[in-house]
Amino acid sequence: MRKVLWILLILIVGAVVATGAAVLFAFDDAPLVRNEATFTPGSIERAKRILDRNDPRRLRTGDVRTVSLSAQDADLALNQSLQRFAHGSGRLVLQQGIAHVALSIEVPRSPVGKFLNVDATLDEAGSLPHVSYLRIGALPVPAALANRLVAAGLSMAEPDGDLRLLVDMVQQVRFGKDRLTVVYRWQDRAPARLKAATVPPEDQARLLAYRTRLAEWSRRVPGASVSMLALLDDLFRFAAERSAGSDPAEENRAAILTAALYVVQQDIAQLIPEAKAWPQAAPRPITLSGRDDFPKHFLVSAALAANAGKSLADAVGLYKELQDARGGSGFSFNDIAADGAGTRFGELAAGSADAARKLQQRLAAGIAETDVMPASADLPEFMPEAEFVQRFGGVGGPEYNRMMTEIDARIEALPINR
Repeated sequence: MRKVLWILLILIVGAVVATGAAVLFAFDDAPLVRNEATFTPGSIERAKRILDRNDPRRLRTGDVRTVSLSAQDADLALNQSLQRFAHGSGRLVLQQGIAHVALSIEVPRSPVGKFLNVDATLDEAGSLPHVSYLRIGALPVPAALANRLVAAGLSMAEPDGDLRLLVDMVQQVRFGKDRLTVVYRWQDRAPARLKAATVPPEDQARLLAYRTRLAEWSRRVPGASVSMLALLDDLFRFAAERSAGSDPAEENRAAILTAALYVVQQDIAQLIPEAKAWPQAAPRPITLSGRDDFPKHFLVSAALAANAGKSLADAVGLYKELQDARGGSGFSFNDIAADGAGTRFGELAAGSADAARKLQQRLAAGIAETDVMPASADLPEFMPEAEFVQRFGGVGGPEYNRMMTEIDARIEALPINR
């Protein structure tokens, strides 16, 4: 009996030591890959075309659709997701029938290493890929074990959960030379599940609080039109109050998103169906530098930067101006200035906790419009594409770059950014 107990003790201690060693070898002090999600107007245009072709309003249960991405766009989507949700970066390399994936995820306050690095190779196999190689940190994981763990994880997924829905919808994942293709079968319950995943319950509760505050403000503020700063002042005072028991960056994000949706007159009920019953804000004209278009540029860019990063905000703003040049109001550098100022504001609002609180305090102390929006009356605007190309050489031309450098300098010189 004593010998059996000793054997059991040795096995237990061995298992603990092995587990500890596995954890130790799984983490690294340096990232395996450093990559940034860098958007361009071209990537925005391609994403828009994919969304248009896969508009859920035109799909019915059982419809089969195919989404095909270049390796560059697939890598961009991977990095944007990792940066937004996991403080990480990745690299995706596609070959015929094979995908090589490298991930580095920052692990705050880890005592055994700052990064969780994953290096994997996936092969086409039925509907979902098969793991043929996996290494986590310095720890190699046998392919058979990796695939068993994936299968076990999928089998444990909730029957009505997001993961199970995704697995049920995916019919096939194909890897081509520099191209990723996903074939899926649409399900009518997907939109509601995707909306719920996009805006978690805690974020819904936070946005409801800001919508209620906005509705109250819109009915008591005097005047026919209102400065954007009056709107931000009230919402950011509310953010400062709530930050005593919450993350100030998250509060600032909610304040900016609420303001942006208000000025562009978009109902958040498109994302949160329950918002149809939320308090409604009275419509009021909002201005910045005496114009009603600048608040739209400023706040939409701020919301994008705060929630998805500077690169996406810049690309969306530039894409919009290029579209205007091709058939709208024309390319306007003063709109670009409002976009850039909003992007910088969004970065400050959703940075570190200290930066987020500092911005709240700056607004509470009282600021002028010229503290957040650079002088722009002298900037060229309303240029059709031919004029824009003739005068500035198009995007990337020498005169275009000179103008962008001037705008960036004006934005960085704003008091709010010092």
